[in-house]
Amino acid sequence: MAVLPKTNELGFFEIRLESIGGLGANLAGKMLAEAGVVGSGFNGVSFSSYGSEKKGSPVKAHIRFCALDVNIRDTTPVERPHIVGIFHENLYKTVNVISGIYEDSIVLVNSAKSPEQLKDKLKLLGGTIAVVDATGIALEEKNRVNMAMLGGLFRLCDFLDPEFMKGVIRKSLEKKYPQAVEPAIRTFERGYNEVKFQTFSLSEGVEMPKPTRWDVPVLGYETQPIGGTVTNPGNSILKDLSISRAGMMPHFHEDKCIHCAACDTACPDFCFVWEEKPDKKGRPQMFLQGIDYQYCKGCLKCVVACPTEALTAERETDGYGEEHRVPHRFALANV
Repeated sequence: MAVLPKTNELGFFEIRLESIGGLGANLAGKMLAEAGVVGSGFNGVSFSSYGSEKKGSPVKAHIRFCALDVNIRDTTPVERPHIVGIFHENLYKTVNVISGIYEDSIVLVNSAKSPEQLKDKLKLLGGTIAVVDATGIALEEKNRVNMAMLGGLFRLCDFLDPEFMKGVIRKSLEKKYPQAVEPAIRTFERGYNEVKFQTFSLSEGVEMPKPTRWDVPVLGYETQPIGGTVTNPGNSILKDLSISRAGMMPHFHEDKCIHCAACDTACPDFCFVWEEKPDKKGRPQMFLQGIDYQYCKGCLKCVVACPTEALTAERETDGYGEEHRVPHRFALANV
């Protein structure tokens, strides 16, 4: 019978998945829990927490396992995870994805970077970083990111049976989508086999940060503005939507652009930057200058709308958005 490698004071082995809507973390959490309960004989529970149900918004999935003689009466969010699965590496920009980890916790990241590079980005003091390029695998196999991440998570959870999971994948897909069975299993296997690990020891005299409590709001009756006043009007321009991109982004080729604004009409997030200039006959006309990637969620509607292939869908590479970003020039009000 399988045995949990470690448990907390309540007898739970806890996993937290950090993701964005559309990458399948909620489903991955449910499948992980099913494998633990049905396949390995543990007590288990899986649930998710998220804001608005839309693609690109932050999502958390929480999984708890324990022995059969331990009752699960706790359905609060996982604050002290033994394993964290980060489905989108840029989540660290807006979410504290490693909050509450132990010194010996394992952090699985969907990334093509090395564990050394990710340690600095995540500000990890100690623990193990596991890396798998789930997005790259999914694009190559024409499948979903969550299948590759699920394979990586099974590699970390050696008390779970990967063969059982393959059976679940086959059973859930073979009737409705028989053509998707083999790509899904290949994606799962590659995620399992292509994980790279590196452990970082905690420096002497340094302690791991305390977890951020989920039930303590940033603003309360003593700190929020009277009457809920918006003290920073127009604050949506400060948001960084780049974490919503799921691996693909539009590239702008100025030499092919006819400035027809079909892309701007299709774009839901005001990403395209225009400037008024005289045309060949001296008449004023709006010319497309580029894309403000801070607001681009990678929906690629602009690529579909473009009639001249001035916009193409490309795999996102590190730093491309920052290097090629054409920022909006907002006329802000002085309050």
